[in-house]
Amino acid sequence: MAMKPSDDFRRSTEGLSRRTQHLCAAVAALVLVAAVPTFFVDGILNGTPVMNGSARGTALTMFALALPVLVIGRFTSARGSVRGRAALIGALGYLTYNATLLVYATPFNELFLAYVALLGLSLWTLVSALLDPLPFLLPGRLPARGIAVFILTVVVLNALAWLRFVVPDLGEDPPGFLEGTGLTTNPIYAQDLAVWLPALTIVAVLLWQRRPAGVFLAGAGLFFWMIEAIGVAVDQWFGHRADPASDVATLGGVVLFVVLAAATVVPLALWLRAVPQRVRGPVALDSGGS
Repeated sequence: MAMKPSDDFRRSTEGLSRRTQHLCAAVAALVLVAAVPTFFVDGILNGTPVMNGSARGTALTMFALALPVLVIGRFTSARGSVRGRAALIGALGYLTYNATLLVYATPFNELFLAYVALLGLSLWTLVSALLDPLPFLLPGRLPARGIAVFILTVVVLNALAWLRFVVPDLGEDPPGFLEGTGLTTNPIYAQDLAVWLPALTIVAVLLWQRRPAGVFLAGAGLFFWMIEAIGVAVDQWFGHRADPASDVATLGGVVLFVVLAAATVVPLALWLRAVPQRVRGPVALDSGGS
């Protein structure tokens, strides 16, 4: 029997697939396995003091902030919440990003397989969540281009900040930006410049064009940035506390990312205010606008 178009649309806009729900539950369990001992158990981290402190701050943010956002997002988006779906994708993006750092910026230790499992499962759960049909949102009165400009501004400033360190040290062995880290390269620069900043540029362009996918994914990206900014402020604080003489983690870094988190509150609040709790069809956000 042929499915009615309205039924097909309803199926494509309500909640997450069971596949993604089960994967999210597994990610939540792995966060506890990987992040909790990284923060609480002495002797697991064996890098430089500043990097150990930074990793502890990252682990704390993973289980104290990203995990609750993931769990709440999983249960609310399973009931059709658009905001919950965006929060879930943002949390998965954060966990994928920082599990990468646990794998590549933390010297090999007994939690290595837990880190690798968290990286792989977070990444493929993020892919699964993005493959589920996305909510169909039209911009309406949402200041779409203003938010797009904000995203692009952060992308450009972030890229310039990393290139300011990388370009002068091209050909240097070892490069100055690795001093005190114990690393052979910087996985933050690599994944930001290769993956996350280009991805958010695409989202900003789609939002500027008022495409439904861009409208929704902008919210997910803002959730990701909010958690990440808070997380970097926390890991900078723990890293500075572990080694106050190091330039790798500073109180200035704490302040910078607190400011970025505060700045992200504004576009995220505008997005949350405009987005309906649930979608049953194409929806214009605050549809009285043009």
